Amino acid sequence: MTKTKHEKPPRRVTMTDVARLAGCSQATVSFVLNNATGVKISAETRGKVIEAARSLGYGAASLIHRPLLKNIRSGSIGFLCDQLATSPEAVNAIEGARQACWEEGVTILVAQSMGNSDMEKKAVETMLRGGIDGLIYMTIFTRQVTPPEFLHDLPVPIVLLNCFSADHSFPSVVPDETAGGFDATNALIRLGHRRIATIIGEPFMSATQDRLKGYRKALAKAGIAYDADLVAEGNWSPTSGFEATQRFLALKERPTAFFCQNDRMASGCYNALRDAGLNIPQDVSVIGYDDDELCRHVRPQLSTLILPHRAMGAWAIGQLETMTPRTAQTYPLTKMDCNLIERASLAGTGQAVPAR
Repeated sequence: MTKTKHEKPPRRVTMTDVARLAGCSQATVSFVLNNATGVKISAETRGKVIEAARSLGYGAASLIHRPLLKNIRSGSIGFLCDQLATSPEAVNAIEGARQACWEEGVTILVAQSMGNSDMEKKAVETMLRGGIDGLIYMTIFTRQVTPPEFLHDLPVPIVLLNCFSADHSFPSVVPDETAGGFDATNALIRLGHRRIATIIGEPFMSATQDRLKGYRKALAKAGIAYDADLVAEGNWSPTSGFEATQRFLALKERPTAFFCQNDRMASGCYNALRDAGLNIPQDVSVIGYDDDELCRHVRPQLSTLILPHRAMGAWAIGQLETMTPRTAQTYPLTKMDCNLIERASLAGTGQAVPAR
């Protein structure tokens, strides 16, 4: 297994940062920096956006590396995903791939298959007729897959994104969910919390299992006994987060902190805590997962872990650049860190402990 660790680099400058400095919307920044046609933007606004981007080092300070794509000759790469509309992860991965090759004039051709094997094959055949030089194969849920047989016979290199195969016949990249669960729980432990409840997602999912594994590892490392009463099953929805929190608050000794395995369940947790007359973070600390847009709109803003799908998309482009068409070899599974974003939903108990 290859571990890609972002060791506290300077925070990645985003379009949101540029928009804030330039005093305009993120959409305007995107239009200006991508030289969009058919959009009327004043010269003054364009100048402000460009100056803001330069002063912040937008692009240069990005975690996304832009390689020189010498081996991508046709100017196009295929991107096949089972689902596009269920969550922002697919869009983020596509955007990461786009940013990694945009300056070289490479086009990302995207198709959705809904997991249908016939549609997968048809979509890839259409992409091949369009002359793609590589294919990124993505699943929306992190999991082990059995790649369709036809992938092994394609004349272009292939990368698996957010999934992997048992035989490791393709380069693959996934989030390091176990490390993410550990980091979320450890952040609460460092603040002095000992009774940490966790609301997990659907238990059959790999992300759920690995985030729970990280939670348990952090507790064990801190010498805190695992308590099954502090683990509740949710289904990723706000309602399940609300109901699980109510059950926790009914315990004789209630938790002082909550680790919710996604931000939507955390929003339900917020509502249950407020209904109980508790203040965040003065009475209870809460941390989520995914860095959903809602994190910045709830009050207090929600601390969370960010899924690295943009960086994974860029990584996939870099792999395609260095690969040759199908050769008989195996590849290590690459895992990328889910970096912690601390906002206003965390507070110490007065018994904070040093970082371990």
